[in-house]
Amino acid sequence: MAAGVGKTYRMLLEGRVEREIGRDVVVGLLETHGRAETAALAEGLELIPRRKVSYRGTELEEMDLAAIIARAPEICLIDELAHTNAPGVEHAKRHEDVEDVLAAGIDVLTTVNVQHLESLNDQVAELSGIRVRETIPDAVLGRADEIVVVDLTPEELLERLRAGKVYPIERIDAALNHFFRIENLSALREVALRQVAQEIGQRRFAAAVNVGSREESLAAEAPQAVSERLLALVEPDPGAYRLVRRAWRSAQRLGAPLDLLWVRPPGTLSDEQERSLTALRQLASLLGARLIVEESDLLPETVAAVARRQRTTYILMGRSRPGRGLTRARTPLPQRLLELLPGVDVRIVADRAQRPTEDPP
Repeated sequence: MAAGVGKTYRMLLEGRVEREIGRDVVVGLLETHGRAETAALAEGLELIPRRKVSYRGTELEEMDLAAIIARAPEICLIDELAHTNAPGVEHAKRHEDVEDVLAAGIDVLTTVNVQHLESLNDQVAELSGIRVRETIPDAVLGRADEIVVVDLTPEELLERLRAGKVYPIERIDAALNHFFRIENLSALREVALRQVAQEIGQRRFAAAVNVGSREESLAAEAPQAVSERLLALVEPDPGAYRLVRRAWRSAQRLGAPLDLLWVRPPGTLSDEQERSLTALRQLASLLGARLIVEESDLLPETVAAVARRQRTTYILMGRSRPGRGLTRARTPLPQRLLELLPGVDVRIVADRAQRPTEDPP
């Protein structure tokens, strides 16, 4: 749920157990953050030295991906999965480095906080008032063979923080007054537990439809049971990102694919619209959704046509902007879609006020 609960410590414990039973284990990247207990637990484990990267006159240190692959251990411990690499290395994000390590036949143990999941970005911002900038695609977590929750009560975590076991003394007061408030930690803990419960539910269902003769009947019925398909109506502006993430979470719960649709007005896009569209495409790609762009002045009819083509069963949209003049007399878009698409559910996603600031300390 947060820094300081003991993720890195648990990762190192797991690595030591694997080494004791005879597996070849190395540490590819370790962040102790000055925590003596964590550093002590790493003693005796082989550590791959970091590589140095020069960026804007500053020398930075990053994980040495090539050295890990060349060393070819059985298991590699890699801390802070959501980390953004310095420009100039193989990949922009550490989770992409991990993909290369896995492709080389090396198992990976890694750590991540729940607020780093892309689909939870808006929810975490609403709960904590802090916009987390470093995220990973949810699909990365979904591909894990095993997920371990390192759980700690908010009260215990605050005790660790005050005792100097999370951050240096000079950072404790700022942390207590900023991110590490008990209401924040309680909310994030609940989000973390819910996320893992969802993962467990999805994995149990996947197992149920693939094993046993008795379960074969369930597998045969599964296409009808999970034949939902979601369509989210978006525009290329930051306000759409929350809708996209909410739609993706809904699609995950239903085990359904997600399409995004922007019905753009005819004509040439402005530079700002082009940049926003690129950002929207990147978010869609990150989440594994498909972005469809249709050029038309007929919004309801175009949405209906795409929904029929995609066999959509569920449409999600944000609140419409208030109409002016004669447009006030027009039938609202949700009602018009219900008329054009009988049998398709339409949901309006609330646009809650957000108060994000910056990443947690």
